[in-house]
Amino acid sequence: MTYLVTGASGHVGREVTRQLVAAGHEVRAMTRTPGRTPVPHGAPVVAGDLDRPDSLDDALRGIERMFLFPVPRTAVEVVERAVRAGVRRIVVLSSSSVHDESTHSGAHHRTVERAVEDSGAEWTFVRPDEFANNLLWKWGHSIRTERVVRAPYPEARRALIHETDVAAVAATALMTDGHAGACYELTGPELLDQPEQVARIAAVTGTDIRFEEVTPRTAREEMVRFMPEPVVDMVLDYLVESVTNPPAPQPTVEKVTGRPATPFDQWVRDHVAQLTG
Repeated sequence: MTYLVTGASGHVGREVTRQLVAAGHEVRAMTRTPGRTPVPHGAPVVAGDLDRPDSLDDALRGIERMFLFPVPRTAVEVVERAVRAGVRRIVVLSSSSVHDESTHSGAHHRTVERAVEDSGAEWTFVRPDEFANNLLWKWGHSIRTERVVRAPYPEARRALIHETDVAAVAATALMTDGHAGACYELTGPELLDQPEQVARIAAVTGTDIRFEEVTPRTAREEMVRFMPEPVVDMVLDYLVESVTNPPAPQPTVEKVTGRPATPFDQWVRDHVAQLTG
């Protein structure tokens, strides 16, 4: 049996590929830029672009199980091609935001979920809440250059999740039975407010980093330099809600994989070079 991982150059797709290879499975890693994609030894890289479904035929040939990166514009055609090619199980990288389709992220991910639901294939939806990796683009530059984090709503608490945990749930659903029709809501194991997150980063990296509260407007002006405006607005809305109604940590990672979700401190250890330069 051969698995196809789409979006194999992404932080989740790359880790799904690694875990499948480590488990002894044949894996085909698909990316738009095969010459520039670092993937684990043993996983051949194949060209394919989810924005161009007609480019996927070679990647899909002989595939029975697929990890699907979410691209809503072409999701219906991509999934139809996959099923025609023989794909019988699809695990989707989705998001907890699907519960509110009025948001950019919610509509984006739910469109892909519907395409897969309607395909006739066996499916599992992996719905992480906020990735700890978001801190790399939100805070990484200012930590590296100024040893400071500037953010609004310091009391906002989030249960940030390690990308390896998301990948582990996805890989388990691909490799083992009993996950058909499951919607897995994923969080990290602990709620931390933003100054606590900064303090943990400082302690793990041995770096003196201060937290500086700024207005939402100032934060927005900074974040739009790195991310699309709808995404920035979504992040700020999450922070507002997390002041009074933070998401409860979920036990899903352990229930699915048999091991606890990764603590935030370990995520910091795994990303020291990216955080501190």
